[in-house]
Parts: sequence; structure tokens; C-alpha cells
Amino acid sequence: MPVPSVIGRYRIRERLGSGAFATVWLADDDALDSLVAVKVLAENWSDHADVRSRFTQEAQVMRRADSDRLVRVFDVGELPDGRPYFVMTYASGGTLAEKLRNGRLPTGDAVRIAVEIARGVATLHAAGVIHRDLKPSNILLDEDGGTLIADLGLAKAIAHASGFTVVAGSPGYMAPEQAVPGGGIDVRADVYAIGALLYHMLTGAPPAKAGVRTSVRPAVDAVVAKALKPRPADRFPSADAFATSLASTMDSKPRGRRILRAAAVLAMAAAAALVPAAAAAGPDAGLTRVADASGRVSVAVPAAWAKEFRDAGWEPAVLRLPPGQQPAVLVGPDLSTWDDPASRTPGLFAGLLPATGTAPALPDHRGCVQQPERRSGEARVFRWTRCAGGDVSYSEVLLPGVYVQIKQIGAVDRTDRLLSRLRIR
Repeated sequence: MPVPSVIGRYRIRERLGSGAFATVWLADDDALDSLVAVKVLAENWSDHADVRSRFTQEAQVMRRADSDRLVRVFDVGELPDGRPYFVMTYASGGTLAEKLRNGRLPTGDAVRIAVEIARGVATLHAAGVIHRDLKPSNILLDEDGGTLIADLGLAKAIAHASGFTVVAGSPGYMAPEQAVPGGGIDVRADVYAIGALLYHMLTGAPPAKAGVRTSVRPAVDAVVAKALKPRPADRFPSADAFATSLASTMDSKPRGRRILRAAAVLAMAAAAALVPAAAAAGPDAGLTRVADASGRVSVAVPAAWAKEFRDAGWEPAVLRLPPGQQPAVLVGPDLSTWDDPASRTPGLFAGLLPATGTAPALPDHRGCVQQPERRSGEARVFRWTRCAGGDVSYSEVLLPGVYVQIKQIGAVDRTDRLLSRLRIR
């Protein structure tokens, strides 16, 4: 693409980036003696009325919101060929996506950036707009470490959110409800995206790629987990509430080791519920059987484990498998702590795997002692013991079409007994 010498009164230096619909140029504003970014609609979309309207609407939304945490629009115009452009803030620090190419960020930096993003999004919401496409490449950084939210090309008025009929957003960061045409979204879709951004900053990968980070403060872990709840009602009610809760963790002290891991959380979609504690007879004596909502996955576990369960399925993409909801069940005495290897909380997860030749990427139980792989019938059993320096152990099990994770406490290994009580229909 040839570099234009000028756009309007702005003297072009270089191209900053190109997307599907527009190109952004770095330019000198000689009249005000400053650097600016100039965004120009792509030539092949110039005659598309809907795309052109969206482009100009983006400039209007950014101008109306007018915040130090959002990219500001200073000027608009048209090229001689009729293509619209607008002039906006130039952020010399590049994008968050560029910063993340070097890996995950220190926890303090990640939390600070996420708080700033959330406050900027709250400003956008106060202006009556949902962003819908928050992702690392849309977060700009200035030379002082501040953040700016950019690219409102998919932003929509909150008042019209219930009528969205087209799926919009970026995989890995968009909330589950955004993938349902006509399902209706609200500000909590942006809350999910901010949580996904923080997860990426902490682990080096978005939630769907099962990133791992040890020694995450429990308070930070809890904020991330709440923001990423599949059901909007279970998330923070607003970006401002997210920012307030996350900012409060800045003064919290680390308490032991914690693992932030998508594969441990397993993206379960249902709220915790009590499991009936009916005593079983025969070979299931002392066990309580639970089943997922579809009835396709059931397992009998020790009665002491059967206090809480989640049964609405899971997303195999957390194990780097093709995405798509699958039946699953998670059961344990306290599901708010069972995924912490430092907690003495047992539990069992069992979920169906998609029909694919791809091998799951099993969780990495750092801080544990890995035992040799073994076979138990058709099952491949991978076991880790002495986790967090104690008597916590994990069994990762692969059966044909099924993945199982078992967390146990103490020297007795119940893996084979529990597998024998697994039923797949």
C-alpha cells in the first residue's frame, strides 16, 4: 500500500496498522505541533453504505464519550476520492497485543492495566455504549504507562442491545452470549472481555488456551473467575464494580500458592447446587451418584464429596481441543476452593470429549511430583502427588471420548474405584 504524503492538513509519516475495514497512519499535525493517528476507511469498502455508516459512527461515539481513558477524536474529513477519515490520539507505547508478545505481565502491572481498562469501559457505558470487541490489539498504551481503549467499530448503543442479531466480537475474549444471534447482551459482555484480558495478561494466553500462572493472589483469582462466569447474572454487574473489586486487591497480601488455570476451572456453566445424599447400596455403598443435566455423564463419589455440583457442561477448548459445549459434571464438598492445590478440598470432574484426533493438553500440575503413566483398562492414568508440599494429589485420566480429573487428599488412591463407577450414556 503506497504511503500518502498528506491526509487533509496532516503530514503522513508511516503506517501504524491495517485491518479489514481501515488503515491507521501516524501523522504530524503541524498546526498544533503534535503527533496524531489518522484512520482512513479502506478503498474497497468506500461504496458500502453500512460499513461507511459504522465508520463515521465510531468517530461520533469516541467524540461523545470524551475520556482520558478512551482514544479521542480531534477532526474528521474526506479524501479527494470520497473516503472518510478521522484524526485521533496517538499512543506511543503501542498496543497491549504487542506488549503480550513477550509473555505474561507481572501481576501488579496486569492488575493496574485491567483496572484502567475497566474504568475506561465504565465511561463508555455511561455514554450509553457497549464496546463488544475488547481485545489486546484494541488497548493502546502511552509512554507513561497509561491505557487507552480504541476501535469502537463494533460498539453499539446499550438501548439497542436486546435486538442484536449478528454475532460480533473476537474469539477468546467475547462473552458466550455474544455467540448467540438475537440472544441480547448488556454491559456484562464487556465485563467478561475485561476478565479475559486480565487472564491473558496473567497467564500469557486467553482463557480458551488454558494458560497457567502460579502464585496468583487468591483475591485476584476470585475477581478473574467472577468476571469470566458463563452466565451474565453471575458476573460483576458493571465495569465499574469490576474495577472497584480489582483495585481493592492491590493492597492484598499473597497467601500461599495459587494456580490460575482454565483447565482447572473447566468453564462450567451452572451455579453450585446441593446433591441429594441418598445412601447407595451394593457396590456403590458409601458413594453418592450424580449426573449431568443431559443425563449422559454420571459417577458415584464418596458421600462426603457430594455437597456441591455443576452439571451444565464444559468447553473442551480449555484443553486445546476444538471448541463446542460438551456434557460434563463437577462434584466436590466446596467448589469455590477445590481447584486450589493448596486447599484440602477433593473433587471429581468428568466431561465428554469432541470426536477429533487431537490429543488434549492436560493441565500442568507444577509443584507436584509426577508419577509414571499407567493403564487401567481402557484408561490412561496420569498422576501427580505431594502437591503444594502436602498430601494433595491429582489424577488426570483419558478414556475413549472422556476426560476425568480427580483431586484427592491423603495416601489412599481411589482413582480406579471412581473410574469403575463412571457411566457414559
